[in-house]
Amino acid sequence: MPGSAGATGLRTIPPREQAGNVDIKQLGAGTRLYLPVDTPGALFSAGDAHFAQGDCEACGTAIEMNATLRVRFTVHPGEAAAKGIRGPRFARSDYWVAAPFAAPRRFYATTGMSVSRDGEVVAEDATLAARNALLEMIDHLGERGWGAQQAYAICSVAVDLKVSQLVDVPSFLVSAFLPEDIFTG
Repeated sequence: MPGSAGATGLRTIPPREQAGNVDIKQLGAGTRLYLPVDTPGALFSAGDAHFAQGDCEACGTAIEMNATLRVRFTVHPGEAAAKGIRGPRFARSDYWVAAPFAAPRRFYATTGMSVSRDGEVVAEDATLAARNALLEMIDHLGERGWGAQQAYAICSVAVDLKVSQLVDVPSFLVSAFLPEDIFTG
């Protein structure tokens, strides 16, 4: 039936658990992006490259550009399910300052969307998105061996929350940035 995929398929305009339109300005060259994949044989596509945007594309436009994307994939079967990873994560392990996307430190970041734990989209709820980003970071710190109370305290003193996506409703997206340097002498 022509058009049936368009009638039932998920839109890529809002951010989603497998990415969608995340508009996170730190996702530039050299960044590792981790996406949960829950469909056998899933495909990958990318678009909407930005030359510049602020933290949080606020009005539906950034400075758009043509781009060539080069990616390398590594599949970790079952890892997202085993760790309970519910959304995109990303990291940089090198120091970088690449205008206009300055982030002069190594980091690991988790994301949270305005989606309840039972999967219901709560339209335009930045508080819920921030909560989910922090819960994902607490889980990540638990994967690194920290207890829940320790992870919560680390989030309180070291993690920066950034509103990464407000414009592509209904799901807001918040990123929680953990500077890796806090763990080195």
